[in-house]
Amino acid sequence: MGPREVVARAGEQARRRAWSRLQIRPGATVRPIQASRRRPVPAALDPAVASAVPTAARAALLSAAERIYAGHWELLGVERHDLAAPDWFLDPISQRRAPRDRYAFRIQHRSEAETGNVKQIWELSRHQHLTVLAAAFFVSGDARYAELVDRQLRSWWRENPFLSGIHWTSGIELGLRLIAWTWIRRLLDSWPQVGDLFERNEDAARQLYWHQSYLAAFPSVGTSANNHAVAEAAGLLVASCAFPWFDESARWRDGAVTRFERVLADNTFATGVNRELASEYHGFVAELAFAGALEAQAAGVALDPGTWECICRMTDAAAALVDAAGRPPRQGDGDDGIGLRLDGAEPEDGCWAPLLGLGAAVFGPMPWWPSSESTVFSALLGALDRSGNREHVHQAAGRPARRPSHFADAGLTLLRTNPDSRDQPEIWCRCDGGPHGFLATAAHAHADALSIEVRHDGVDVLADPGTYCYHGEPEWRAYFRSTAAHNTVQLARRDQSRSGGPFLWVRAAQTQFLGVEEDDAGEVVAWAAEHDGYADLTPPARHRRTVRFVPPERRIDVVDQVVTRGKHELALHFLLGPSVETELEGSIARLEWKGRNSAAAVRATLRLPADLSWMAVRGDTGPAVEGWYSPSFGRKTAADTLIGRGRCNGRLLELRTELVFDD
Repeated sequence: MGPREVVARAGEQARRRAWSRLQIRPGATVRPIQASRRRPVPAALDPAVASAVPTAARAALLSAAERIYAGHWELLGVERHDLAAPDWFLDPISQRRAPRDRYAFRIQHRSEAETGNVKQIWELSRHQHLTVLAAAFFVSGDARYAELVDRQLRSWWRENPFLSGIHWTSGIELGLRLIAWTWIRRLLDSWPQVGDLFERNEDAARQLYWHQSYLAAFPSVGTSANNHAVAEAAGLLVASCAFPWFDESARWRDGAVTRFERVLADNTFATGVNRELASEYHGFVAELAFAGALEAQAAGVALDPGTWECICRMTDAAAALVDAAGRPPRQGDGDDGIGLRLDGAEPEDGCWAPLLGLGAAVFGPMPWWPSSESTVFSALLGALDRSGNREHVHQAAGRPARRPSHFADAGLTLLRTNPDSRDQPEIWCRCDGGPHGFLATAAHAHADALSIEVRHDGVDVLADPGTYCYHGEPEWRAYFRSTAAHNTVQLARRDQSRSGGPFLWVRAAQTQFLGVEEDDAGEVVAWAAEHDGYADLTPPARHRRTVRFVPPERRIDVVDQVVTRGKHELALHFLLGPSVETELEGSIARLEWKGRNSAAAVRATLRLPADLSWMAVRGDTGPAVEGWYSPSFGRKTAADTLIGRGRCNGRLLELRTELVFDD
């Protein structure tokens, strides 16, 4: 944390202390907010847009709405049955209730003893189950959905006055709520009582004012200016454009435009990849970028052309990164965050179909893009784009003419089947040779330098473990971030990078990219990099890795070199996908799994370095946690991990691994 950030945070703490006098306690009498009598509402969608929603997406949306109406919904791996009249402060895991009347800035929200699992509590109050209900009303006209939204919004607004309780402790949550409320008002536009819920409701006016004044005063800065800063800026931009009801609205909007454009650029590499190098956050930030930019456009607020170009690069990068199933990489942290939820069914395995569908509607797909079906999200936001006043240049200058595989600034390289080779299932391999993470804390990074991730036709074969949790279970948080949970080399039974807490790294491995090779068609077939994460051992050590894809032989070769004079303990880990069954004989592992689109078995052979001693572990919890995979936030399942142990020999040690697909 540099001197400038220290000064900024000191000023923020002073404001937090001063604002304690503005807290409004639950049940207190509140004066009306000074708002204009004329209260414009968000730009409406043409009701005919509902017919553009595909039949399957509409059916999934209405099915989800019925479940919510009956009180049932899954949040972060927990099945809730109380959504007909939810307790906004209850953690369903620990059964603790977070504070509701304490001054927000005096709550230790990361203390499970004080708040329970705060992610569970915050997630419900993002009101994304209510945007699903509002979208269901828009496509069906069923007033039951609108009435439930009405009851729950009034309940939340009444129970969460300004600066009281857990829901005022984190700006990202306020930003996401403002986006949700904007779209709820838009989607309920044809409901006769919608004006009573919003523009003629003083509780709505107060909450819109309080949320925007908070975000204007307490932006995430410095080492916190990651996806949180984008969500805050996008929320303030959306609300100040959609609800310009207050004397401060123009000032809030102008400030939000400046901040939105700055933090979006700061969070994005020139190649379009998100700088946190946590793949789920790439999709999350891109959704927020579209929500903010399209709302500004609909309100006649011009953004810099460079901002639209940045969003276009982000979308092109997303199209290039996905595998044959539409799944992005699983690099770094992910918490299933959604910028704006309008679809009933979440895409399987974090599929980016909604994002790519919207990108295709706004910018036009490049010829190499994967096909993507329209979703509720892409249909409705795409309609908002068409209702705006900006002409898009579909083939913007600088867009890649062919599918990129090497993102040099992000250190992310893909070795995969040529897109023209459609006669065999895709082999997709991600190689990690980039920065450890974003900003000084690298909050969402894992200790995964030089790790690889391999898929066959969208099925995990050599898997990234995922995330599972952020708060409350430190041993699991440590495991899923660890070097031992990733497909790479570990020395001296320690991580390459040193953690200082669940969202802090105090020493980060520095990776050096060594080069790539391309075949005659321009596809990357080999990659090499090294890192210094073990330079502080005595004697020091460096890990160098080369990965080569041999398409005609359906083979991936991995060569690991450890350069050291020491005789450090060494372990080479390969985490297999949860659907892979393993038979290990010495240093030969025979793998088998069911194909994605058929019940037929698919097989591969993993030939491991014979000079290591190999064992398979699955679902171990002691003495060490090993052999686990998290398919989504809040969920974990046992998965085979192959561990080869040995020692460095005091000179260059070379280990060769070969993965051959038998299809």
